[in-house]
Amino acid sequence: MVAMAEDKDSPKKLWIGAEKYVQLGIAIPAATFIGWLLGGLLQRWFHYDWLPLAGLIIGTIAGLGNFIRVSLAEGTKP
Repeated sequence: MVAMAEDKDSPKKLWIGAEKYVQLGIAIPAATFIGWLLGGLLQRWFHYDWLPLAGLIIGTIAGLGNFIRVSLAEGTKP
């Protein structure tokens, strides 16, 4: 007997695949927001006006780096 999760076209497999892309869609804006938020907090502490922008850029790079990592890992799966 074949388990339902092992079937290629099972609804469970399709939902698991879709969940990865939803997670990526949430992770990029979340990383950007967290970077901006941490930059804003550091600005209040160190009084440098450019820190929120730097946090925004670093957060965006982190989110895109995660996207690239997951995409490359997905591409190597059979």
